[in-house]
Amino acid sequence: MLGGDEGATVSFAERMLKIDRRIIFLVIGLCTLLPLLYPVGLPIKISPEVRGVYDYIESLPEGSVFLLSLDFDPASKPELHPQSISLLRHAFRKNLRVIAMTLWVSGTGMADQVVTQVAREMGKESGKDYVFLGWSPGGTAVIINMGQDLYGAFPADYNGKPTKGMPVLQGIANLRDVNYAISLGAGNPGVEAWYVFGKDKYKFELGGGCTGVMAPGLYPLLRSGQINGLIGGLRGAAEYETLIGQKGKAIAGMDAQSATHLAIIVLVIICNLFYFSMRRQAKQQGHSGV
Repeated sequence: MLGGDEGATVSFAERMLKIDRRIIFLVIGLCTLLPLLYPVGLPIKISPEVRGVYDYIESLPEGSVFLLSLDFDPASKPELHPQSISLLRHAFRKNLRVIAMTLWVSGTGMADQVVTQVAREMGKESGKDYVFLGWSPGGTAVIINMGQDLYGAFPADYNGKPTKGMPVLQGIANLRDVNYAISLGAGNPGVEAWYVFGKDKYKFELGGGCTGVMAPGLYPLLRSGQINGLIGGLRGAAEYETLIGQKGKAIAGMDAQSATHLAIIVLVIICNLFYFSMRRQAKQQGHSGV
């Protein structure tokens, strides 16, 4: 027979292995929810491709022209929305002249919302410090039109105000006058289109942002120097938030991922320990019975 301590161990192990799955769901839920509500800001290593984007914006003098094309729709919002917020905060903090737009008609309203939100937060004025051009039909042809005549491609901004005469666009005739452009792309048109029809023809510096699953496909552009940096997925957004010193949704999301993964690993280890403990106790019981 088993001793009291051994019996208690087996009994506890059995109870743990038969634990109500709702308790496990609760633990995982708490590990996901709490970091989202109260981000810890766990240490995260900054990748060279994300630092490339940050360093280039950081090197731009005040008044430089920064173009941000938000080429995504609500389906990619969890990954690309935090990227756009971080980039806009950085650009406004550097007092760059920001030109925002989108090549995706389905993302126009969301793009306007994020640009307006960050501009209001940073105390920036539409037409003076930034302009949101909105969307224009034509896809990649819009990039070519902007390269030839910005005002021909967008005679008015998203709110219907004429672009000619805007202080933020003073001295800007076409894409050749842009100091740095970034496309946050969830597909086509996106980063590749901005390189082929934009940078390659009009010779401005280009960076990119994309969803996590798209990043491997854009690394050839990065390695060849066709883009100078790449922010990939939620992790890339968290890295950028770390660089600008502002905890946002990306850091919270990475904290939630890390906490959830840690909880799952711990549960797997504990269950395996109890399982092998029960096997060992069962073997000892069998030998003692013989």
